[in-house]
Amino acid sequence: MAFLKQLTRNKNYLIWLLVITAAVVIVKMTLLAPLRVKVVTVQKRDLTAQVYGNGTVEAKVLVGISSKITGRIVALYVDQGDHVKRGQLLASLESEDLVQQQQQSEAVVSKSAASLNVERANLQKARANLVLAENNSRRFKSLLEGGMVSRQEAEQYENIYQIAQEEVVRNSAAIEAVQMEQTANRAGLGFSRSKLTDTRIYAPQDGVIITRNLEAGATVAPGQAIYTLADPGTIWVQANVDESQLKGVAVGKSAIITLRSSPGEQWYGQVVRLGRQSDRVTEELRVDVAFNPPRKDFRLGEQSEVYITTEVKKQVPSLPSAALVTVDKKPGVWVTENDTLKFRVVTIGIKDRNNFIEIAGGLDGSERVVLSAAPQKVTFRDGMKVRTQ
Repeated sequence: MAFLKQLTRNKNYLIWLLVITAAVVIVKMTLLAPLRVKVVTVQKRDLTAQVYGNGTVEAKVLVGISSKITGRIVALYVDQGDHVKRGQLLASLESEDLVQQQQQSEAVVSKSAASLNVERANLQKARANLVLAENNSRRFKSLLEGGMVSRQEAEQYENIYQIAQEEVVRNSAAIEAVQMEQTANRAGLGFSRSKLTDTRIYAPQDGVIITRNLEAGATVAPGQAIYTLADPGTIWVQANVDESQLKGVAVGKSAIITLRSSPGEQWYGQVVRLGRQSDRVTEELRVDVAFNPPRKDFRLGEQSEVYITTEVKKQVPSLPSAALVTVDKKPGVWVTENDTLKFRVVTIGIKDRNNFIEIAGGLDGSERVVLSAAPQKVTFRDGMKVRTQ
C-alpha cells in the first residue's frame, strides 16, 4: 500500500514537471521567440513618377448661340447632343414683318432710281437749252454792235442765257441729291435684308450642341442663348493639383485620364495650361489636361482624375515603398545581418504609381531588406533579433 501511494505521488510530480516544461517551451517559441519578418532585395525596374490631380471635364471654347434681334422662334432644327457644322441652319424666327419692310425698302430704292433717271433727263434738256441760249446771246450781241437790234433785245437774250446756266446747275444739284437719297435708301434696304437674314440662325463653327435652352414658340431677345455649343477639339480636364506635388509638372507633359463614368478605362492626355494663382484655401493649383486625341463623346462637368507623368527612369534600383521608414528624420530601411536588424540610411529618387521607390544610394543591392507592416516597424531597434520568412 505504501508503495502505491509513493508511485501515485511520483506520477503527479512527473505530470506537473511535463506541464511546466511544455509551458516554458511554448513561451520561448511564442512570446520570447524572435520576431518573424519578410525580406526583399533591391531589384532594377522601370519607374514612372506621376502627380495626381482631380477635377472635372470642361470645354475651353463654349459658345452661346443667340439671336441678334427680338423675335418668336418658329423652328428649331437640332437638339442637344447633335454634332453640327459651321454654317448649318439651327433655328428660324418669325419674319413676316421684316419681309414687308424689305419689300418697302426695295420699292423706295426703285423709286429713287426712277427719280434719278428723270433728273438726268432734265439735266440733258437744261444743257441743250444752255447751248441754244448761249448761241442766241452771242448772236444778239453781234447784232447790237452792228446797230441792227436794240439793247433791250440783246439783254433779254443774255438773261435767258444766264437762266439756262442756273438751270444746269440746279439739275446737277438735283441729281446729286437723288444720288445721296439713293445711297441712303440702299443702306436702308441692306439693313432690312440684314434684319431678315438675322431671323435665320446658323452655327458659327463646328461643334456639339451641349444645351437647348428654348423651344419653338418662345420669344427670344438679343443675346439670349438659344443653344450652347462646345468645340470637341478643346475638351480638357480642369484638374486641381496639390502645391507640394507641382515639381516637374509643365506644359507638354503626358498624362493619364480616368473618368467616373468609365471605371477601369484610361485615356491619354497632355498638359496644355498651368494656372498662375493657387487656391489659398485648398492650396491647389489648376492644371488643364487636354485629351489626346480629342474625345468625341464627353460630358461637361464629369468627375475625373489625372496622373501627370513628371519623370521616367529605366532599370533603376528600387524597393517596394512599404520598405521605407524614417528614423530621426532620416529616410532608410531595416536590413537583416545574421538575423539581426540594422538601420541603413538611403537616398531615394522617384516614386512609381505602383508603389515602388527608387533607391539612389545607401545600398549595394545585396542586402536583405525587411518588408513589414507599419505597426511592426515601430518596435524595431538596432541589434534586435528576428527570424526571416
